[in-house]
Amino acid sequence: MSDDCNETLKELYGFLDGQLSDEDREHIRQHLDDCSPCLEAFDFEAELRMVIRHRCIEQAPDSLRERIARAIEAER
Repeated sequence: MSDDCNETLKELYGFLDGQLSDEDREHIRQHLDDCSPCLEAFDFEAELRMVIRHRCIEQAPDSLRERIARAIEAER
């Protein structure tokens, strides 16, 4: 694995979250176009995020949210 691969994988979450500069995004995009192992990692992470976003939409029960709110308030 090259240093460029290590840097790309390290910045992958920022890339997926849209938190990088345009220049950094373009650098990573070019690397992904040329590097199938990094592209596979990108595809996996992007698909995982999509599955989580679509399947993990349940809300916590009101009783749990109330207990958490009371615990937070007690800590203050």
